[in-house]
Amino acid sequence: MAFDFLVPVEDKALAHCELLPPQSLGKNIFKHTQRDGLPVLANASFAIMGVNESRNAFEKKPEKLAIVEIRIQLYKLMMGNWNLNIVDLGNVEEGETVEDTYFVVKEITAGLLEENVIPIIIGATQDITYPTYRAFDKIKDLINLVSIDSRFDFGADEELISSSSYMSKIITDKPNNLFNFSNIGYQSYFNAQEEIDLMERLFFDAYRLGEISSDITLAEPVLRNAHLVSLDARAIKASEIGGSSNYSPNGFDGREICAIARYAGISENVAVFGIYESENSPLSFQLMAQIIWYFMEGYNFRIKERPTGSSKDFTKFIVPTENEDLIFYKSLLTQRWWVEVPSFASSHTKSNSPALLPCTEQDYLDACDQIIPERWFKAYKKGLN
Repeated sequence: MAFDFLVPVEDKALAHCELLPPQSLGKNIFKHTQRDGLPVLANASFAIMGVNESRNAFEKKPEKLAIVEIRIQLYKLMMGNWNLNIVDLGNVEEGETVEDTYFVVKEITAGLLEENVIPIIIGATQDITYPTYRAFDKIKDLINLVSIDSRFDFGADEELISSSSYMSKIITDKPNNLFNFSNIGYQSYFNAQEEIDLMERLFFDAYRLGEISSDITLAEPVLRNAHLVSLDARAIKASEIGGSSNYSPNGFDGREICAIARYAGISENVAVFGIYESENSPLSFQLMAQIIWYFMEGYNFRIKERPTGSSKDFTKFIVPTENEDLIFYKSLLTQRWWVEVPSFASSHTKSNSPALLPCTEQDYLDACDQIIPERWFKAYKKGLN
């Protein structure tokens, strides 16, 4: 069984827990230890897992990611007013081959998904996103992947899978379960024009760093539709992470990246959350821990909502446009918005009811001005193909 390959939580982290107050996360997380073995998954909300695989790193680092230091910083943080059970499964070490590591990560992630436990993966390199995506193979037919990254990570066609090309593998590999890919925070000068054009041709969504930084709430509807979220620490500015030359002076600041992580936690669809490409520095260890904390915080505020025309919890708006009536819904409880996408539904859902696409109030206001929201148009075109 794949869970047998998990290595217990490091002794250094366990020893540190002994000094922590009872309100800390370290005192409230059920840990995989040498003495007690794996914790029980029943009723768990999250399972933390480190992955030390880094052989497919695009830029080799002189030392491995010190996952234990991220754990120590996470354990130090205080529990929120949460009703959550959290387990720490320990680490997956490098297998004999990279494919062996991928297989173990895929099987463990799939096992957690079957138990309705959300894996929180701390990975050395972002190519670990690929096995977590493949974990959905027997669980969900169509997957929405959101990457928080300064790059699209398509790589060259002939390039083997790496931390900078895993998306090409996801797009081309069979079975192709990827329905939508969204990037949050890309920086144009890191991406070839051909990659930007490919995003357009495939009707994928991409949001530039400046666009999100000017209005962080734009990330919420993107994440609301995600099943898998992959966060590349290189999307964060170097000064926030104590980074080396691998990191850029431009990127999200600490507040922004934590807000994005909280939106991911609030999303009722997000089933896997991974953070990758972190730096071995005290600032980085603290920020990665705080990102995980905010993801958990968001989860605590999850509300299952599905707008219907007959529900009293939603206001329905019909906006006539030149070619089609756009139907919007606004939640009276959370103030969130959705828009119906007719052809999107017929191709990719079993029912004939229109699919609901998360959107913003600005999308509704644009529609009132006869400006078709770009997210609606892309979903509509994708449904036709």
